[in-house]
Parts: sequence; structure tokens; C-alpha cells
Amino acid sequence: MRASVIISTYNSPAWLEKVLWGYSVQTVLDFEIVIADDGSTKETKELLDKMSEATQLSIRHVWHKDEGFQKTKILNKAILATKTDYCIFTDGDCVPRKDFVEIHLKHSKKGYFLSGGHFPLSLELSNRISKNNIINQNVFDLKWLKSEGLKNSFKNVKLTKFKSISSIINLITPTKATWNGGNASAWKNDIVAVNGFDERMQYGGEDREFGERLINYGLKPKRIRYFAICIHLEHERGYVNAAAWKKNNSIRQATQNEKTIRTQFGLNLHS
Repeated sequence: MRASVIISTYNSPAWLEKVLWGYSVQTVLDFEIVIADDGSTKETKELLDKMSEATQLSIRHVWHKDEGFQKTKILNKAILATKTDYCIFTDGDCVPRKDFVEIHLKHSKKGYFLSGGHFPLSLELSNRISKNNIINQNVFDLKWLKSEGLKNSFKNVKLTKFKSISSIINLITPTKATWNGGNASAWKNDIVAVNGFDERMQYGGEDREFGERLINYGLKPKRIRYFAICIHLEHERGYVNAAAWKKNNSIRQATQNEKTIRTQFGLNLHS
């Protein structure tokens, strides 16, 4: 195994199944999947058992009790459960193109972390996507997506099939390379060096704060926004709250001002 794909999820087995079908047809197979489950009910475990039997995927299920939004905590537990030197992070609502893992491995480099993005779909289109649409890669074909209701937008260029266009846009895009939880990767040694994610943080900037500490540690972000492609399935966001945003912003501000490298509230809490 050359990489560990860490997928965060919470009570979304229908979306997670679509994501796992995406990983079942990857162009490289030497990776493991670690599900970072933030307290889902038994339906998610049943899905993972089914997908383990239906595919050749190596799936490990890391779960803890539901105590509200604890993504940073379950991600740290998942990191400790990985068995490889390289970790690719994504979410259970991000369906990967068939070369997703290959691209992350191809661009991995000592002294860097990789920064990708996602291509958002409407809720209606997200629901319409089937297993076959994923396996045959229709979901990454602009012509098919437009036939299913995708609106015209400059952002659609992200799904271009021409590598030369992807390379140019990836080079000139003004979007800053940051740690984006749905599409990012780093060497495990570097993740351990900054002590993983800060478990004081709930939803709102927790991924960015982690990336900022990696940069403080000395890593450089490398943009693969137009290379490593995944589509984002729309859903409700009941976990958003103003108090968490305020607390998270305070922690991020301290990280930036004090050039913090290692959080005191990370992987060490589980060792």
C-alpha cells in the first residue's frame, strides 16, 4: 500500500456509497481506505461491509460515539489507524475521478502538501447519479452532466479532458493553495510533526488551521486544483453554528500570529 485515503463521514451512507464506487475504479489499486466516522448509526457499518464484499477495496472503519460535530477528533483517530506513509484526505460527499489517487501520488513531494478542490453539483443532480454513472465516469463528462441539467459556467473548465488546458489553468488560477479537507494530502511524518488536527475546533476553518500549521512547520502548499478532480454531492449542513466559527477564528488567529506549529490538542490525546 502506497497511500491511505481518509474519508470523513457522518450518517450519509447513500452519498458514501457513491464515493466508494469512485474508489473502486481507480487507475491505481495500492491504497487503503480509512473511514473516519463521526458517530454514524449502524447503516454506515452495514454499507461498509457490503462494499468490502462487492469490491476489492481495503476498508477500515474508525468510529466513535456521536457527541456532536467532532470531525477533528475522528480524523486524528483515523490518522493513527493508517498503515502507510502518505495520507490523502477527502469527505464522504466527494466522488473521485478514476485518476484521483494516482494524481495525488504522482505529485507528492517531500517538503510539500497538496491542495485540491472539488466540482459542486446541485442536490437534484447529486441524487440522480447512479453507480453506473460513476463506474463509467459519466459524472466527469461535461456533455453528460449538461444533458442532466448542469448549467453553463466558466468553472466547468475544471472537468476538461485536455491535460494541457488543466496545466495552464492550474498555473494561472488566483485561488490560493490551502488545506481543503475534501481534497488534500501530506506525508504522515509531517502530519505527526504538527500533532494532527486541533480538536478544540468544530466546523469552520478547522482544515485551514491545520494547513497553516503545516506551513509554519516549513511545508510549501502545491496546487493540484485542476489535476485531482472530485465532484461534490450537495447536502444540508445542520452542523454550522456561529459560536463555533467565532471560536475557530480565534484559534486560527493565534496560529497565524504566533506561528504555531504543534497543537497541544491533537494526536497526543489518543496516544
